[in-house]
Amino acid sequence: MDGAARQGVHEVTATRWLAEYAWLPERAEPTPDVLIETADGRITGVTPLAGDDAPAAGVEVMADAVRLPGLTLPGLANAHSHAFHRALRGRTHGGRGDFWTWRDRMYAVATRLDPDSYLALARAVYAEMALAGITCVGEFHYLHHNPDGTPYADPNAMGEALVEAAAHAGIRITLLDTCYLTATVDGQPLAGPQRRFGDGDALRWAQRADAFTPTDDHARVGAAIHSVRAVPAGQLATVVGWADRRGAPLHVHLSEQPAENDACRAAYGRTPARLLADHGALGPGTTAVHATHLTGSDLTLLGDSRTGVCLCPTTERDLADGIGPARRMADVGLPLSLGSDSHAVIDLFEEARAVELDERLRTRRRGHFSPAALRDAATVDGHAALGWRDAGRLAVGARADLVTVRLDSPRTAGVPPVGVWFAAGAADVTHVVVDGRTVVRDGRHLTVDVPAELASAIAEVNR
Repeated sequence: MDGAARQGVHEVTATRWLAEYAWLPERAEPTPDVLIETADGRITGVTPLAGDDAPAAGVEVMADAVRLPGLTLPGLANAHSHAFHRALRGRTHGGRGDFWTWRDRMYAVATRLDPDSYLALARAVYAEMALAGITCVGEFHYLHHNPDGTPYADPNAMGEALVEAAAHAGIRITLLDTCYLTATVDGQPLAGPQRRFGDGDALRWAQRADAFTPTDDHARVGAAIHSVRAVPAGQLATVVGWADRRGAPLHVHLSEQPAENDACRAAYGRTPARLLADHGALGPGTTAVHATHLTGSDLTLLGDSRTGVCLCPTTERDLADGIGPARRMADVGLPLSLGSDSHAVIDLFEEARAVELDERLRTRRRGHFSPAALRDAATVDGHAALGWRDAGRLAVGARADLVTVRLDSPRTAGVPPVGVWFAAGAADVTHVVVDGRTVVRDGRHLTVDVPAELASAIAEVNR
């Protein structure tokens, strides 16, 4: 993208928005006729104009206020993404197999990417996210080096490509720079496609991560422990310390597969959750991704440490991983966030309702999460997991992120606004504002031809 076009994506102006319905914080249901005022990327006013909430003297609604028909939500946060997995959509779903056979196909894609092709692919993927109402993404990033494991001239070239891609797409990013050192829990070295993931040891990982300090205000850098199979116990504290010093979020794949739990018990005599706890890796700044196969003691460890959990239901079902104990997680106080992970679909409405619907399958009972709880997982709690605690709420002082969902589509016609989490999908998003700038209008991305760019970038990677 040329400089002028990119500048247009970042243009910020003072604006007034008139939402037909808006879902305000602490409200169980949306509120009709809400005037939302923004300036310099922040919400400066939220005023209901009808009913008991209306101000006694009324509020002038300017003729140039942008009207938002439908339901307006805070921006959605995709707390777990592997952008390059989008190239696998539709290519790995047939036939038999499990997570491990799928992983072989994923590694084949990983070997073909370089900074230029990754920029093109991630730009299209993040623009697809914007179309789905996602205003911030957490990119769990471990494609660090050349395919043979040697660093690029700029050791963070691949991370820079992802940050640049998010800028082009008009969304924020937390780059979760991932430490990935070994192939197995018992310490087998990285080989084949995995060689490009590794930095040798955690200290060298930290030195490379320290060297990457993006200055654009749409980007932040966090840390990730890929998993207990990829970071030996003796190296965990280095990653934890890096995140602590930076005040950065720390994410980790946890108990995604029973095989991971079995290998960890064999190597360390404890579960992955206990191993992480023993090395200081759990806490309110940590988000455990998946956490599908937890023991009761694991749940207690996560709850007592106030660790968050990111659920990725569409990927977990696509890979036949299993159904995690979401309700029990919430009951012990774990904040839940959502991710599209492998991008089998990019639709946080589907991720949110799957949390409830999968729990129904697991328990054969209905009614585990309220619509407001699903909203919070997709918005405020997701942003908090990525270190953007000033986002995800339609409130004065919050970032001016607005996502409007139409209520007159074939999926949503006749549905009350509170029902969008069980009826709407990404295709129903019509308007997206990120930090006060319009990124999507009338269902179209303003700067990226998303279908064309996806097709081109994916063809390049799969050729």
